[in-house]
Amino acid sequence: MNIQKSNNKDKLAFQKLIAAFGVILFIAKIIAWKLTSSDAVFSDAMESIVNVISAFMGLYSLYLAAKPKDEDHPYGHGKVEFVTSGIEGALIAIAGIMIIYEGINSLIVGKVLQKLDWGIAIIAATAIINYLLGYISIKKGKHENSHVLISSGKHLQSDTITTLGVVVSLIVVYFTKIYWLDSVVALFFGFYIIIIGYKIIRKSLSGIMDEQDPDLLNQIIKVLEENRRTEWIDVHNMKIQQFGANLHIDAHITLPWYYSLRDAHNEMEKMIILLAKNTKRSVEFNFHMDDCKPISCPICQIADCPVRERDFVKRVTWTPENVTCVDKHTAE
Repeated sequence: MNIQKSNNKDKLAFQKLIAAFGVILFIAKIIAWKLTSSDAVFSDAMESIVNVISAFMGLYSLYLAAKPKDEDHPYGHGKVEFVTSGIEGALIAIAGIMIIYEGINSLIVGKVLQKLDWGIAIIAATAIINYLLGYISIKKGKHENSHVLISSGKHLQSDTITTLGVVVSLIVVYFTKIYWLDSVVALFFGFYIIIIGYKIIRKSLSGIMDEQDPDLLNQIIKVLEENRRTEWIDVHNMKIQQFGANLHIDAHITLPWYYSLRDAHNEMEKMIILLAKNTKRSVEFNFHMDDCKPISCPICQIADCPVRERDFVKRVTWTPENVTCVDKHTAE
């Protein structure tokens, strides 16, 4: 069963806005760099190149993620978001290396800066715009469960932090005339950018490798535990995969063996609908129905079970640890 909730058109439209502003801000920073010859401004411009590239890559990935399933991609195209986000992280790290190289070179050779007042005004304006775009992108990404929008927003906000640092350094150099401080600031932000790039790459790899999301699993298990029905004797072997903004949930649900196929399917659908209502993402469910065995009697809470073979012993509380186990639960 597949329950769609995400709005891909809205995500695409907003990503286009990010891409357009990325180009404008990059041009502004290049102008500021040419005016000032500042390494710190150069570091900010290099990160903006990554902003532009990653914005268009994000746009392309959202376009692919919005495509329906096909014969070659039975689970859809959502994982492309993790791939493009990983490439974005790599580009950020490369930009950091370039910034460090330029900063070290300027310390060795020496450089005199100029027209710092213009540079301060231009870079400060780009910082404000970047922060607002980043804030909106993260907020929208969380609402739409889009890894691309969240990643873009965090990148824009990290760019804002470095840009503000550049503004402060330009102000200090403007009044003190200590020009080597500009290169030192560029080195600092070069290392900072590399760390940001690593974190984005790490997050992307976890999505590609289907690394378990503890918070998401806890949320789903909590919903099941708080709303469980006595007919749901057991839930086990649960797996959750993320495909961009979409989820794929596999699980085994144990139901009374004497239920008709229609009754069993209705009970399974009740669980699916419960989870769908409490999940703000598009979800595809693949649930397997198991019939109960004598070993299930000690944990079965159906008081009037007509075929009970063993006495009830205890209620098994569903937790992330036991619901993800492959085997059925027992009272032992």
